[in-house]
Amino acid sequence: MSQRKRTSRVLENAELKFAGVKAIDTNLDIGDNYNTIKFAQLIEELRTKLENHNTILSTIDSSKIEVEQLEKKLVSYCENMMMGIGFKYGKDSREYQMAGGVRRSEILRKSRATRLKTAANKAASQNSQSTGLS
Repeated sequence: MSQRKRTSRVLENAELKFAGVKAIDTNLDIGDNYNTIKFAQLIEELRTKLENHNTILSTIDSSKIEVEQLEKKLVSYCENMMMGIGFKYGKDSREYQMAGGVRRSEILRKSRATRLKTAANKAASQNSQSTGLS
């Protein structure tokens, strides 16, 4: 999801007010450094900062996309490396394990008979507990 670009309602309102002030007098100066020149400078400063902010957000979006693409590329590369090591040395080798794979001999697989026996024992223990509470 891309970063949301920012707009400024304050900037929009200030621009409208500045247009009104210029209609009164293009060189209006009410003292204490409140004048049309300073007003225009502050508006331009905020506009520039906002543009820079939005440009940085676009750069972040672009960088995020590049990172995600590189991650996908690296995942694919790792998978291919593991397949290659498994093919060259075997999936039950020390080399395969050293590269981060799990050796086939270490993968525990329960047989169907063991699974059925475990399920039957579990059901029996639940039945005995439920009858003992009544």
